Amino acid sequence: MQIGVCDDQKEIRDMMIEKVKKLYPMGEVVSYDSGQAVLDALQFPDILFLDIQMPEMDGMETARKLRKQNQQMILIFVTVTQDYVFQSFDVRAFHYLVKPFEDAKFQEVLQNAVRQYEERETEHTDMKKERNPLLVTVKGEHITIPIEEIVYAEIYNRKIIIHTVDADIEYYGKMKELEKKAGEDFYRPHRGYLINFHFVQKYDAATIYLKKGQALMAKQNYQDFVKCYLRFNQRKGKG
Repeated sequence: MQIGVCDDQKEIRDMMIEKVKKLYPMGEVVSYDSGQAVLDALQFPDILFLDIQMPEMDGMETARKLRKQNQQMILIFVTVTQDYVFQSFDVRAFHYLVKPFEDAKFQEVLQNAVRQYEERETEHTDMKKERNPLLVTVKGEHITIPIEEIVYAEIYNRKIIIHTVDADIEYYGKMKELEKKAGEDFYRPHRGYLINFHFVQKYDAATIYLKKGQALMAKQNYQDFVKCYLRFNQRKGKG
């Protein structure tokens, strides 16, 4: 596990790094003096304390760009104002710390973030071990598709098209059966679509924009989708 601290003020970075190391002396801590430095890193940290009010690129813009590349990072905003609390929901922030904060509060937030990271890693490992892949028949050939690689599925010309991370697979089947097989990390926002919450980048009342492609949102499903997506984020430790 790698924990990052991004703040344009060196004294703040040093102070937070010291706190992290005191709580997790065996952990790896990385430091960034700007949002661009995080984006340019060869490896993103698993947990990131991110200042919002920074010159050139502020923390909120940095977070939006990070989310396009990394959906799993646990983001914790650190700032002197509460003005950005609601915007932080848009980038699925785990927590929002207002400076100055007490050591006990910092410890509580970090411990909760670490716990969420560890639970997610355990769940991910268990899923790989226990979850059976989807088996479909395409032109007489049996094909296995890992469930976690499905970005979304759609109905087209009486067929189901499954869009995975790197392929599109068409087969004759029923969306209800696929929905049941896919599990709770998936949602059916429209009768013709099934989406994987893991790949959602943004959404509105009409459309869900995914890492690859987009899906329609039925008007009557919007509020339920938002509730289910928030529960998914809480379950996965995304905020």
